[in-house]
Amino acid sequence: MNKNRKAFLSAIAKAEGTYGRGDDGYNVLVGGTLFHGYDDHPRRLVKLNDKLSSTAAGRYQLLERYYDAYKKQLKLDDFSPASQDAIAIQQIKECKALDDIDAGRIEEAIKKCAHIWASLPGAGYGQREVSLNKLLADYTKAGGSLA
Repeated sequence: MNKNRKAFLSAIAKAEGTYGRGDDGYNVLVGGTLFHGYDDHPRRLVKLNDKLSSTAAGRYQLLERYYDAYKKQLKLDDFSPASQDAIAIQQIKECKALDDIDAGRIEEAIKKCAHIWASLPGAGYGQREVSLNKLLADYTKAGGSLA
């Protein structure tokens, strides 16, 4: 994986609040609790407040239902860090943002991927969104290059 892709994934993890927690975010449930073991998605519904519950887990806070689809599509054996990275890269590909990331067009990539990760600027899910400037700073700090 090239440096821009790694940096973009790290910026997503920082935005999602998992970076540096537990096993560098790969074993974090939504809300911050850690899970143990990577044999499968933890499949835990976490109640965050009176209106919001989620099965999001892992470094990129993947929902259980999406894990099941990507596990089959990508022929994955588990929910390991490598599998989580592969799924995130696949999601980015589906947003048609991978070429933007490789070329350092990160603002464009963020716009294309915002509907995947609620913490990205412009996602519009009514949850906490990081600012574009913070996300770009995290991306460059992680070693990514801007066009």
